[in-house]
Amino acid sequence: MQTASLPLTQTGARPRPADSAPASPATDGAPGLPGHSAHLDLVRRAYRAFGSRDVAALLETLAPDVEWIHPDGMAVYGLGGTKHGHAGVREFLSHVPNVLGGMRLEPEEFVESGDRVVVFGTRQVTSRRGRTETLSFVHSWTLSGGKAVRMEDIFDTAALHRLIES
Repeated sequence: MQTASLPLTQTGARPRPADSAPASPATDGAPGLPGHSAHLDLVRRAYRAFGSRDVAALLETLAPDVEWIHPDGMAVYGLGGTKHGHAGVREFLSHVPNVLGGMRLEPEEFVESGDRVVVFGTRQVTSRRGRTETLSFVHSWTLSGGKAVRMEDIFDTAALHRLIES
């Protein structure tokens, strides 16, 4: 069962596997360059960990009491609502393969404002029957003390329902 992978890209660039994304000021620059901050670095580390299926590395980016939020409309599949703490994130991630055949997130744009990083992107989602679609997402990350304290996933639940049921 494939789990999510998240290649990192520059804003507007065509997504590539995480291993092949070159360093650039817009994505991986040195301190003081555009597109670089501790918050952006943390969120990018979370995507790299998620993409490589490294749950321990993902949890290192999250506060112990993190809020992991998905639309309530996904509750019918056990994926909706707010999960709390590392145990809640582990539970959520372990349940995804029961619902989906695979998923790969492709972040396309990172926007930072204060303690928040908003990520716009697409996800390649595969149903358990093998049908794949591209769906848009927005992730809103709230950061404090060098950790993510909240991650909210915003997407079209009706489109995902149709894919799951296909």
